[in-house]
Amino acid sequence: MDSNSIIKVRMADLNVTKYPGILTTLGLGSCVGIALYDPVSRVGGLAHIMLPDSTQIKNNSNIAKFADTATVKLIEDMINIGAKKDRIVAKLAGGAQMFSFSQSSDLMRVGARNVSAAQAILAKLGIPIIASDTGENYGRTIELYTEDGRLVIKTIGHGIKQI
Repeated sequence: MDSNSIIKVRMADLNVTKYPGILTTLGLGSCVGIALYDPVSRVGGLAHIMLPDSTQIKNNSNIAKFADTATVKLIEDMINIGAKKDRIVAKLAGGAQMFSFSQSSDLMRVGARNVSAAQAILAKLGIPIIASDTGENYGRTIELYTEDGRLVIKTIGHGIKQI
């Protein structure tokens, strides 16, 4: 496999690809990786979202930063390269609580809020979540393989898993 089939998705960014492409994002802490896949066309999409809700923020021009707007755009981009919405399935990773706070105020629990927001927008759009690896207190690097939709999750100190 050559390295140019690996597409890096940066923080607050998203991208889509077809088989044999691989989408990867590094260092998901409280951010959530929303991985979408159409198993028939073998089209994959990955968003690295930082915040749950674009409507709560004044400067919301970067749609890839937010769970609500990134998910809609990801689906549009996937359809543009051959996916069908009714075949798309989702996997989620990330949303860690990276720091411990004495008061666990909701504002600080951004990881959990990102996960909830991703779940809510996917439900609203009718996209089933078939697997997830979220929460805990460690970062993750993820790779979405368009060959079969597997999501490989690499962690420091917590091994590698596949969902």
